[in-house]
Amino acid sequence: MKKIFLWVTAFVVTIFFAYYQRVTGPTYPLSYSQTFNKIKVESHFIRSGYTTEDAKVELNVTGGDVEATLYYKRFKTRDKFTAVPMKKKGEKYVAFLPKQPAAGKLEYYVVINSNGQQIQIPEEHVVIRFKGPIPLYILITHVLFMFTAFFLSMRTGLEYFNKEPKVIPLLKWTLVFLIIGGFVLGPIVQYYAFGAFWTGFPFGHDLTDNKTAIAILGWLWAYYKIKKGASPRKWALVGSVILIIVYLIPHSVLGSELKYSETDSVKTVSQKVIEK
Repeated sequence: MKKIFLWVTAFVVTIFFAYYQRVTGPTYPLSYSQTFNKIKVESHFIRSGYTTEDAKVELNVTGGDVEATLYYKRFKTRDKFTAVPMKKKGEKYVAFLPKQPAAGKLEYYVVINSNGQQIQIPEEHVVIRFKGPIPLYILITHVLFMFTAFFLSMRTGLEYFNKEPKVIPLLKWTLVFLIIGGFVLGPIVQYYAFGAFWTGFPFGHDLTDNKTAIAILGWLWAYYKIKKGASPRKWALVGSVILIIVYLIPHSVLGSELKYSETDSVKTVSQKVIEK
């Protein structure tokens, strides 16, 4: 009964962290809702786009008509904002951001006019990053391996509560899924998205790559200590806690970013990719 409880606990914690990773980070859409002049304006401002198509910005407007204009410019440049009138389609107002090369970013906002009054939404500019399309089977497999690794890591750490812990088999499976998910599938996903297999240490400062390396090294160190005779319960817990800390860091923080040349137009940019 205790073993079942530990497996269920590991599963519940994994589901929580899967949700947490899904709704945090700089690429998750920014939800917005406000009533302006008795007109309700709602949107999920996108913060991730594809290099193969222009990114659609939509507003849901109910209770009346407005004039809406989309403003955008390349991120971290001295460009002037480009204004694009948003077209009304039913209760939606739509405009498009021009597609950018991999890791290119735009910042944008919307200005709404109604009966002589004007507001900017949202108050702070939204930043969208563009990436190359990733084959769905590769992306799904990567995600499944990474969260299976987290699930097994949690279950391994929970062996701390067993008087006679059986850590090694669980630890080995944790490493298998973590290494394949993080060091094999992760770089493939990165290559499709941004054209580079690895942009963490020592080649760059990509936090997603670096935290993956820390997680794997943490579990390898725990495995080494246990094989050398250290307390399995203690080091299983240490490895598990390290992975929890890693997964508490939102995905895509300090990710790849294209450095635009100041002399380029909004659609013509230098091809140098740097890390924050």
